Amino acid sequence: MRVGVLTGGGDCPGLNAVIRAVVRKAERVYGDRVVGFLDGWLGVLEDRFITLDVERCRGLLPRGGTILGTSRYQPFMFDDGMDRVHATLERRGIDALICIGGEGTLSVTEKVGRRGVRVVGVPKTIDNDIAGTERTFGFDTAVAIATEAIDRLHTTAESHNRVMVVEVMGRNVGHIATWAGLAGGATMTLVPERPFDIDEVCASLRRRHERGRYASIVVVAEGARPREGTIEVPEPAVDRYGHRRLGGIANIVAAEIERRTGFETRVTILGHVQRGGSPTAFDRVLSTRFGVAAIDAVHDGAFGTMVALECGVIVRKPLAECVSEIKTVSPEFLDTASVFFA
Repeated sequence: MRVGVLTGGGDCPGLNAVIRAVVRKAERVYGDRVVGFLDGWLGVLEDRFITLDVERCRGLLPRGGTILGTSRYQPFMFDDGMDRVHATLERRGIDALICIGGEGTLSVTEKVGRRGVRVVGVPKTIDNDIAGTERTFGFDTAVAIATEAIDRLHTTAESHNRVMVVEVMGRNVGHIATWAGLAGGATMTLVPERPFDIDEVCASLRRRHERGRYASIVVVAEGARPREGTIEVPEPAVDRYGHRRLGGIANIVAAEIERRTGFETRVTILGHVQRGGSPTAFDRVLSTRFGVAAIDAVHDGAFGTMVALECGVIVRKPLAECVSEIKTVSPEFLDTASVFFA
């Protein structure tokens, strides 16, 4: 077979490990030829690709980012998008396409699959918000980076008797914030799943400081929002792909905390550092398992599916089911984390 691979959406630790695993089993076990389309769906639209083989993929396991490049362009942004996709795949003799991406990329993959392209999806996102899988690769790395940052901020907060507000990624869900906040011993965590009341936040910090604790860490997911009628937050701008440009909620929260409590407050926004660099051991292994499972799914004819982690086992789930909703942080887990908040 001749198999195509693409990586779409935001970059993420573990992408190269998936590519490496797909190529290794495709070439060594099945005798396939693999091509990598450049810059996500844009490479398919513009017929830009590179040939992938085992030699070319050496050294990729610990390497962050993606050697194929990525973008947020997709076929349905263009009137003739699907015609161009079909033309490229026919011209290059592609029998199946493995698409590695997050909710946006996989939603497009599912639509493309319904239009006659043989596709298999691999879930990628540091946000861990894809339904159907317990874990997405990249999430463990992002949590480890955020936790290390929180650990380091504890000492400087204590040295200066400050409140430190740490903003982490999490557009619609607070998985990174909740895990890192719990692992890092944060004072409290604010997530999109539960709009926060700034008065309650400040009251909690005052009680903590009255007990003799003069330093606090507040973790805020970038998509966290205040309860309606509490504080004003400007509507974020929208980029060319229709995504809200998030980031900066920590500055608003920090300013309100300092104004209402008088406690010196500082902000750290981790931003894209969370999804850069080398993946953790867990993400390297999960990426490898997903890559092997994806090429197996191609040879089993399991098109229109996504490989997923379920109870420690790699399974296949219908793409349509996996992109029908996002996976939020469960109320039970949020309640567990809140036990340790001020």
